[in-house]
Amino acid sequence: MRAKFGGNNLAKKKLRDVQQSFDESLAELMDSVNKTGKMTEAGNGKGKKAKAEEPAIIPGKREVLTDVVAAEEPFETMEDGIRPIRPEKYEVPASLMGRTFINAFKDFPRNSEPSVKIIPLGGLDRIGMNITAFEYGEDIIVVDCGVAFPEDDMLGVDLVIPDVTYLKQNIDRVRGFVITHGHEDHIGALPYILKEINVPVYATRLTIGIIENKLKEHGLLQTTKRKVVKYGSTITLGAFRVEFIRTNHSISDAAALAIFTPAGIIMHTGDFKVDYTPVLGEPIDLQRFGELGRRGVLALLCDSTNVLRPGFTMSERTVGKRLDGIFEEHPDSRIIVATFASNVDRVQQIIDCAVKYKRKVVVEGRSMVNTIATAGELGYINIPEGTIIDNEMMKEYPDNKLVLITTGSQGEAMAALSRIAFGNHKKIQVKPGDCVILSSTPIPGNEKNVARIMNELSMKGTTVIYENTHVSGHACQEEIKLIYALTRPKFALPVHGEYRHRVRQAELANEMGVPKDRCLVLASGEVLELGANHARIDGMVSAQGVFVDGLGVGDVGNIVLRDRQCLSENGLIIVVMTFDRYSNQVVAGPDIVSRGFVYVREAEGLMEQSKIVVEDCLARCQKRNVTDWTKIKADIKDSLSSYIWKNIKRTPMILPIIMEV
Repeated sequence: MRAKFGGNNLAKKKLRDVQQSFDESLAELMDSVNKTGKMTEAGNGKGKKAKAEEPAIIPGKREVLTDVVAAEEPFETMEDGIRPIRPEKYEVPASLMGRTFINAFKDFPRNSEPSVKIIPLGGLDRIGMNITAFEYGEDIIVVDCGVAFPEDDMLGVDLVIPDVTYLKQNIDRVRGFVITHGHEDHIGALPYILKEINVPVYATRLTIGIIENKLKEHGLLQTTKRKVVKYGSTITLGAFRVEFIRTNHSISDAAALAIFTPAGIIMHTGDFKVDYTPVLGEPIDLQRFGELGRRGVLALLCDSTNVLRPGFTMSERTVGKRLDGIFEEHPDSRIIVATFASNVDRVQQIIDCAVKYKRKVVVEGRSMVNTIATAGELGYINIPEGTIIDNEMMKEYPDNKLVLITTGSQGEAMAALSRIAFGNHKKIQVKPGDCVILSSTPIPGNEKNVARIMNELSMKGTTVIYENTHVSGHACQEEIKLIYALTRPKFALPVHGEYRHRVRQAELANEMGVPKDRCLVLASGEVLELGANHARIDGMVSAQGVFVDGLGVGDVGNIVLRDRQCLSENGLIIVVMTFDRYSNQVVAGPDIVSRGFVYVREAEGLMEQSKIVVEDCLARCQKRNVTDWTKIKADIKDSLSSYIWKNIKRTPMILPIIMEV
């Protein structure tokens, strides 16, 4: 029987009498439950069983009970036994029928609706560094843990990883990392984060294989628990149950996640597209998306990367046809193909073309070698025996019998293609007549680097082909609409994109029927508390990126970057002088050395005058009996900086050094 709740129409003057009667009846009810484990319906003498260890919970809102209540759970009970907030059924004595009450149990919240917290720690204001925490009660799970590549003003920085301060503060509650697929912007930070938060990692087979390669490099393979999860299977992590759903992307074994929580089902698409003819495996499991949509989806976290593009994303197989045509058109050329190391389907199609046209394949780039080896071992790529040869054997074959597969399609300075283009590779040099295929689209921010390599290759007489040699692994507008139509979420939370991407997806979700006030565009670090009928920002956590520079993690901050920026733009002046230990008199110097400021031989007058400015400053300090080195250095910096600005309008970094003898 369902609950029949009415409004609160009792007059205020009767509230005191009602409350007193309610308290007496409630005491009677609790005494019955504690002693007999049964709830007795007063007035008819019929006793019905109830769980003594889980007392009846009466909703906290003001409500009128007009019948014996069999309350519905706020979420569907799962087979793995996730405990609902309320018992499955409870009954109320006749003495309580029709009476108004507030908070039957003091420890039950005034808002009886269960809520889950969604905390994006990255991935919302940039392309990359995707990581989101989900929290309910004493349990936290983390979806993805990726890196971002440094921006132009992050001088000397190699990688940017998420700030997981909040997770470290709650490390006892973190149940595991759940990974959607094996791209760097989703797994790249794991080796750094697992050193501080050592919890299990759950992912599909190929994704785990790629993660294990990273863990080996960092010496973490033996200390990290890994769990391979199949499509359609679920894992239970505290109050969460997570199901892996097949999707398509530019890497095999990509998965969407259905996260079952006490507050409702949360769908996380990961990076995806709808490909009905994938190179390997089966199409995206749209049927499962629809089934979950019929059951009711609380929130959809959907990929926003290509939301500005109308229509559908082309199938990966179309690239194979284009590659086949290029191989056919260049029978006498050595062919070099640059693509993402993780794009196993693309590599498979390149190898298929090489086999068809009887060419040997050379693989260059450490990440490419590792990924192909892992994919081959796990059966995700089919390479006929004898197809791949070592680069040492290239000289034994004519150019028209060779294909090189390399990394560096994004113009990375240290990647194989860049070193080949600029003649820095020890074993491979480009030749006039080579055909270079860039089988990727530049990630926003990398366009200049890619163009620089293309120009360099063209100047060396190669043919550079980049048109129609790549299809995206991300969904365009019509595919995103399809997911919204299937899942019909109550709330839309666009993820994986810059602000403009996520705003456009929010508009798209509204077009698909999600109310405008339920299309939520969050910022990294905001804590969203989400229930079946409410959503609110419940604070902020630290979510700034942490810089990786060489072996240092987090030791480069904004101050260091500002100094590097100053050095790169204005150069450095070092002022060296020697003081007598006892008299504090200048015994040597001042000597001025510059780096990146001016060419000294062409600016001798400026340097000599700068030396005079420093000498005058030292004389003024001695005249005022200033002996504090900090004060002396500050005066030198101010005087010299003022002189240089007045004369040549530059602001170099000035570093006074005082030695003592």
